[in-house]
Amino acid sequence: MTITLRLAPVTAANIDVAIGLRVRPDQEHLVAPVVKSLAEAYVYPDVAWPRIIFEGDRPVGFLMAFLDIDFAGDGTGTDIRSGLWRLNIAAGEQGRGYGRFAVESVAAEIRRRGGTRMTTTWHPGGDGPEGFYLGLGFRPTGEMSEGEKVGELELG
Repeated sequence: MTITLRLAPVTAANIDVAIGLRVRPDQEHLVAPVVKSLAEAYVYPDVAWPRIIFEGDRPVGFLMAFLDIDFAGDGTGTDIRSGLWRLNIAAGEQGRGYGRFAVESVAAEIRRRGGTRMTTTWHPGGDGPEGFYLGLGFRPTGEMSEGEKVGELELG
């Protein structure tokens, strides 16, 4: 059987589906809930790229990318980056390749826009997703952003 994965923009017709996606209870301290991501997407509409991840017609996760932001936040525009802002794979759906699909989808969008690197952050510690990101090729930059490790993936 072929698995068909796809991304869909969050719309009025599917916002309740997006908000209903929850990670496992033991992961709730590692990633903000989808409703916060959607509020941030509303506040930052020029840089946020929120999407629901579907397997066929079944929602399995949520991602939000950031596109062309002033990562340093100092207003100089000397450190413009794009990357994965948020990744929520639904409880019971993890370990099936949906996270990898999400990362690859964001990388493809960044490439489509002319980008050559992808940035993400993760909660440090043994219970966090560092192994997942390192396994996909992200490398820590040595930076911290809002208490999270920063990693980059060259998109070459």
